[in-house]
Amino acid sequence: MNIIGRRKIWFSIWAVFFALGVLGIIFGGLKPGLDFTGGSFLELEGINNTLKVKEVLGNSKIELVSVDKTGDNQVKIQTKVLPDETHKKILEELKKANEGKEIKEIRFETIGPTVSREITQKAYLSIALASLMIILYVAWSFRKVSRPVASWKYGACAVTAILHDVLFVVGAFSVLGVLFHIEVDSLFVTALLTVISFSVHDTIVIFDRIRENLKRSAKENFEEIVNDSVVEMIGRDINTTLVIIFVILALILMGGATIRTFVLAMLLGMITGTYSSIFIASPLLVVWKNWDDRRNQRKSLNS
Repeated sequence: MNIIGRRKIWFSIWAVFFALGVLGIIFGGLKPGLDFTGGSFLELEGINNTLKVKEVLGNSKIELVSVDKTGDNQVKIQTKVLPDETHKKILEELKKANEGKEIKEIRFETIGPTVSREITQKAYLSIALASLMIILYVAWSFRKVSRPVASWKYGACAVTAILHDVLFVVGAFSVLGVLFHIEVDSLFVTALLTVISFSVHDTIVIFDRIRENLKRSAKENFEEIVNDSVVEMIGRDINTTLVIIFVILALILMGGATIRTFVLAMLLGMITGTYSSIFIASPLLVVWKNWDDRRNQRKSLNS
């Protein structure tokens, strides 16, 4: 099985997903939830007329952010921060406008703008810090294997694979936000960090096999050693991912609506994380090594 030799195919698939992710972010953009925008969130059961909801809130002079149907008889309302008195008044007005039919409040939350800004800043910081620590850790772990590829390049390739995974998940949710009004919240950031940890763990397992094979293999061709290492680990990686996916599918089917976004992000991340570990990180290491070889040859010819 010549996985590394067919790297142009894997990179082409990567480029397509990369382009789709970037286009999704540029033209769609993530639909931020309450955690990032601040405000109040109501989820009501017993009403399905969004126009009626908008009319009631407009008459009450409430600054509305969005109103979405989440089911046959449910609506999700997001507004600017609502005081308790205004919240109770809105419920009463909606009950009157609902022609006497009972309305049940499933959920009500309020998050101030200061908290939402802090959550957003910590989200960016946590992802950037995690990527930096991964490069440093992998460079330190592979410090004794500096030939034929410098140890820090293992970390750089691992982070490139991680960025691929994060971009894919973010791009997918950008599209889902436009098509199905799916919002992202702090649990989405938790899912991204979990995907990052899974992806780098999967990649390091393969890199560790490359390190061991470099020490004991009689072959001198780096590409062959990398390909043998990937082939040796591909069955383990796929089996591990399938077990996790089965658990995630069970959560999607039986879990509550509040964790559905988190679980969906995890599902997409696990799939793309396995792909990037096998078909992106290791081939990229070979490409980098070949590029260094050609550059060194040109230098020696010029000198």
